[in-house]
Amino acid sequence: MRLAIIGAVLLVAGGIAAATGILPWDQVGVLVDRVAPIMGFVAAMTVVTELASEAGVFQWIAGRLRHWGRGRSYALWLLLAVLAILSTIFLSIDTTAVLLTPVVVTVTRRTGLPVLPFALATVWLANTASLLLPVSNLTNLLAQHNLGGISPAGFAALMWAPSLAAIVVPLAFIAIVFRRDLRRTYARVPVNKIKPDAGTSRQPTDRVLLLASAIVLALLLPALVSGLPLWLSATAAAAVLLVMFAIRRRRSLTIQLVPWSLLLFAAGLFLVVEATRYLGLPALIGQFSGQGEGFVELLRLAATGALGSNIVNNLPAYLLAEPLAGSPLRTGALLIGVNAGPLITPWASLATLLWHDRLTKMNVLISWRGYALFGLIVAPLTVVAAVALLALAVGAAQVFGAAQ
Repeated sequence: MRLAIIGAVLLVAGGIAAATGILPWDQVGVLVDRVAPIMGFVAAMTVVTELASEAGVFQWIAGRLRHWGRGRSYALWLLLAVLAILSTIFLSIDTTAVLLTPVVVTVTRRTGLPVLPFALATVWLANTASLLLPVSNLTNLLAQHNLGGISPAGFAALMWAPSLAAIVVPLAFIAIVFRRDLRRTYARVPVNKIKPDAGTSRQPTDRVLLLASAIVLALLLPALVSGLPLWLSATAAAAVLLVMFAIRRRRSLTIQLVPWSLLLFAAGLFLVVEATRYLGLPALIGQFSGQGEGFVELLRLAATGALGSNIVNNLPAYLLAEPLAGSPLRTGALLIGVNAGPLITPWASLATLLWHDRLTKMNVLISWRGYALFGLIVAPLTVVAAVALLALAVGAAQVFGAAQ
């Protein structure tokens, strides 16, 4: 509700900017053409993941991971981390925060393990693992447009190295800080006897829906990296699941499946940030972000994105700094800052707020002070390592290409 109110205020502010001439009306049309497919993809993808969760797909996977952990905390933590990484890369940052967090908490509680190292891995990976594909983060979708509609394969070729660093650094930090907790063991339970928690999960009673949802997700993942329009693939998957649920579980089809608050917030934010461009704010930011493509210059741009994300939010931070990128390499550095940098303040990314909301509803208390202190260590280390690997990978590719 608060997100919807903020979005409405932003839309009104953006409307005033357009009405007073601060934001030219022709630019409003350009903005709509750019973001409408992105918003359609976000809406359709949310419907897909919500219905898949309703069918019990994530709970089914989590039960198998608990079994495969063989009673070792480290093994279970790594398996859940892999699930968070894959969920983020292929289904988006918000999917991991919203749908995977309750699953992780339920599994750790049922095994008697401490929640914190598992919960931290979930939210940090939701942010930092979102560098590899356009679908992983809304900022990536915006960057894909800015890069001339680069293919998912081309995007991954640019971002694979920093993505690897952004995954490894947070996991290494958790493995070191929580090493005692992760050495613990838990009771092994046969997979066919693992029961979902009635208060925090959904019983997968309909095997047809469970199988259909799993098949739709399995087919959707390659479609999202095939080069087809993302909104088309996601909409087709959503349509199939909507028909299946209309036939077998109509009560699950509610208006809340569509993330109205998020869409309203994003629409208002796009409009307001576009208006601030005409007030000269990007030029002011440009004084701190550098201009070249050397490591230091790339790091300056990434740091600008990370700082802006933790001050306001990663989405406006990207939009304001986007005109300062100017090349694929600098765009990659900016994405590192706004995707892997928002680990300090709770509002740095929407995913972090959604993650905390899920924890609160499950009576899991997280100290924002402790979260910020950890983030002040992990965020800079992650950003520096990711920028370094970005520069090295691109440099090596250029050398190899020249030698051919």
